[in-house]
Amino acid sequence: MEKLEELVGKYPCAFPCWVGPFQVFFYIYDPDYAKAFLSRTDPKSKYLYKFLIPCLGKGLVSLEGPKWFQHRHLLTPGFNFNILKSYVEVMAHSVNTMLGKWEKICGPQDTIVEVFEHITLMTLDILMKCVLSQETNCQTSSTHDLYVKATFEASKIIFHRLYNFLHHLDIIFKFSPQGHRLQEMVKILHQYTEKIIQDRKKLLKNEKKYGNTQKRKYQDFLDIILSAQAENDNNFSDTDLQSEVNTFMLAGQDTMAGGISWLLYHLALNPEHQERCREEIRGILGDGSSITWDQLGEMSYTTMCIKESLRLAPPVPSISRELSKPITFPDGRSLPAGITVVLSIWGLHHNPAIWENPKVFDPSRFSQENSDQRHPHSFLPFSAGPRNCIGQQFAMIELKVAIALILLRFRVSPDPTRPLVFLPQIVLKPKNGVYLHLKKLP
Repeated sequence: MEKLEELVGKYPCAFPCWVGPFQVFFYIYDPDYAKAFLSRTDPKSKYLYKFLIPCLGKGLVSLEGPKWFQHRHLLTPGFNFNILKSYVEVMAHSVNTMLGKWEKICGPQDTIVEVFEHITLMTLDILMKCVLSQETNCQTSSTHDLYVKATFEASKIIFHRLYNFLHHLDIIFKFSPQGHRLQEMVKILHQYTEKIIQDRKKLLKNEKKYGNTQKRKYQDFLDIILSAQAENDNNFSDTDLQSEVNTFMLAGQDTMAGGISWLLYHLALNPEHQERCREEIRGILGDGSSITWDQLGEMSYTTMCIKESLRLAPPVPSISRELSKPITFPDGRSLPAGITVVLSIWGLHHNPAIWENPKVFDPSRFSQENSDQRHPHSFLPFSAGPRNCIGQQFAMIELKVAIALILLRFRVSPDPTRPLVFLPQIVLKPKNGVYLHLKKLP
């Protein structure tokens, strides 16, 4: 990351990066370049995304062209505000489960805790409920469900595969011990989601047949996809349905665990901003015994801190596409078809030509006045254009619920002996965990 920041400081818009004598990646991190690039519909780079297909199937992350457009159109209703409102209570319950664990670990003492694993399990718990209505006890049981274990392990294997050049070759990876293990994990993941889908279909069929529709607390993501499938039976197969469930589960877990962990870490490093957020949250939520959709909208300073954390550490640090036709940028420079262009969101968010003192945590960058004066493509934690992140509102709600409830019960401070080190992946990961001092508030 330091090397990237050095190059961004030296070349204000873009630079080429050669991998071997024949493969070049063209990195861009200028708002005008980003706007030109994201307004197009070039296919995603095969280099990175092909590693995800065995796990995710062909869902929104990896689809292209008309099929991608059709899926996006069918899934968008699953993210409207009425659906998202019902998830606030579900999210709060999962966050409180994690905080109960922290209280047992810490007692009244100031205790160092590796929080990333706890937060990862908490985000998985939220997704299991919001996507599949599954209660898994994955946060409290030391023997996690098979599905939970498989999710963790598959993610780890894909992560290591990226760093092993020989494993980039499918034939070598397939016959390696890790390749065999990934096939086993993928089988578990797919059987699990397939069973839930088939059970839900049977339930809905019986409800329809006998007219005894069960009133559920909230519509989960699976309900929405099944109703989309019922209306578009010929165009949305069971394989498509399973791919979208797997995509939302696996992509959602990694990005949200990172987003919440980095936010907590940045607030630990900046106690004055942490305290200001806590005061704002207390003024809105009181003791936090309940939290509502409308209250989330009142957290203006906390939202500025969330955005500043997403700027400093975007959960998805880059996106890459292969140019299907030549591109000309606003300054007249152009690239031919066939080139892989990498939009470095990290580079964009740390570009000193856009952000003054880019390494400093400064939430005031996101005041209304400052935001209005900036290029709209300067800040892209959820990308932009037609292929922006479909789950960005879900993500912002989860970030607000999590940070509000954590700050009401704990003061966080850094462990100076173990600073956070990022591993740049398809999704940003911590190299050695995220260690923080946790102190229960009276």
